Amino acid sequence: MTRGPAPKPNAVRRNAHPGAQELAPDVQPGRELPKALGITSGGGKRFWRTWSQAPQTATWVATDWAELEITTKLVDEFFKGDTKLAGEIRQRVAKWGATVEDRNRLRMKIEDPENEPENEAPAGGSSEAQITDEELYKMLSQ
Repeated sequence: MTRGPAPKPNAVRRNAHPGAQELAPDVQPGRELPKALGITSGGGKRFWRTWSQAPQTATWVATDWAELEITTKLVDEFFKGDTKLAGEIRQRVAKWGATVEDRNRLRMKIEDPENEPENEAPAGGSSEAQITDEELYKMLSQ
């Protein structure tokens, strides 16, 4: 859910923010996961791949990529069982616009030319998603 009341249907927005960003929904080429990070969990590798190809990365500079490296290391430890890191990871990804609410707060909009939901899963699901579910189930059941 987003914060505040919904805008009126035909309202003219006079308070346009000069720093607002409109991002194309295109998948970015991404970067290779640095081997020096020593990421071993499947969750850490998926996290890197997801974020390195996200539309937000089109505008990233070196410091943003360094932040992604640090956060990926935290995610790797999270998937190895250190669940205390969940709050820190959530705070970090919120600064990049991880959820719809985060993107609204950051005045970030990802264009959707076909007006389809962003997170629509393909029919039948993927085996990678099932592996993620199994990993999370095992980790949280301990």
